[in-house]
Amino acid sequence: DLSMLLRAADVAAAMSIEALLGTDRVFAAELIALRPHPGQVASAANLRSLVAGSPIMASHRGPDCTRVQDAYSMRCAPQVHGAARDTVQFATTVADCELASTIDNPVVLPDGRVESNGNFHGAPVGYALDFCAIPVADVASMSERRTDRFLDVARSAGLPAFLAAAPGVDSGHMIAQYTSASIVAELRRLAMPASVDSIPSSAMQEDHVSMGWAAGRKLRRALDGLTAVLAIELLTAARALDLRTPLQPAAATGAVVALLREHVAGPGPDRHLAPEIEAVTELVRTGAVVAAAEAVTGPLA
Repeated sequence: DLSMLLRAADVAAAMSIEALLGTDRVFAAELIALRPHPGQVASAANLRSLVAGSPIMASHRGPDCTRVQDAYSMRCAPQVHGAARDTVQFATTVADCELASTIDNPVVLPDGRVESNGNFHGAPVGYALDFCAIPVADVASMSERRTDRFLDVARSAGLPAFLAAAPGVDSGHMIAQYTSASIVAELRRLAMPASVDSIPSSAMQEDHVSMGWAAGRKLRRALDGLTAVLAIELLTAARALDLRTPLQPAAATGAVVALLREHVAGPGPDRHLAPEIEAVTELVRTGAVVAAAEAVTGPLA
C-alpha cells in the first residue's frame, strides 16, 4: 500500500507543481545525481515523466519568468518522497528476513535439541513499522502545504482566492484544506513510536516487549490518513489545472484530471465537498490514479 501511495504522491506533486507554475528544472537527472539516494532518483524520474511536454510549464520557461526558485514543498518533493521510498525499502528488507525466520520458543534444532531463545521478540518489526510512520506523516505534511498554496492569492500565481468561483462569497476549497490539515495533525501524533512504550507483564518475566502490534495498527491508520490527504491535493490541483484553461496540462497529469472528472465535477459554485473527497480517496486507494498516469508514462518507479 505504501509503495503505491508514494507513486500517487509523485502524481499529486506533479499536478500541483504544474498548476502552481513551478519548474521541473530542479528534477533534472544531472542535479539529482549529485545526491543519488535511490528513492530520490526514482521520484525525480517520475516527476520528469509526469510533467513531460506540459504546455503550462512551457508557458513560463522564458526570460519573463521572475520566480527565482520554488518553495520547498515543490522543489524538494523528490528528496522527501525519495527518502520515504528508501524507508520502505528498509522495512521490506526487515519483512523479508522475518518471513524467512523461525521465531518459535522453545525451538527444536536440527539435532533434536529443544532450546529456549529470544527470536520471538518483535523489535525488528516494531522498529520498521514505527520508522514507516514517520515518512507517512511527512509526505502528507508536504502534500498539505502544496494544497494550501493554491488557496492563497499571494502564492498561487494568479489563481482566484481559495479557488472559489466567486471569491468573497464562495469558500472554494478552504474546507478541504482544513480537512487535510487536521489529518496531518493526527498523522504527526501517529508518527510517535510505539516501540519505545514497553510495559512489563507475566510477573516481570516478560519485562520488555516490542509493542509491534500497536506500531502496525497505528501505521494502518496513518496510511488511511495519507490516502485522504493525497486525494485532497489531487482534487485541488485538478481544479487549479482546469482554471489554467486555455493552457493545457501534460498528457499524464491531464489523464489524471480526466479520471477525476468522471467522478467529480470541475470548478463551479460552492458545493458539499465531502462526497468528492471520498470519491477521489477511493481512486487513490484502489490505484486508479496511478494507473491513469501510468497509461501515459509507463510504469512509475
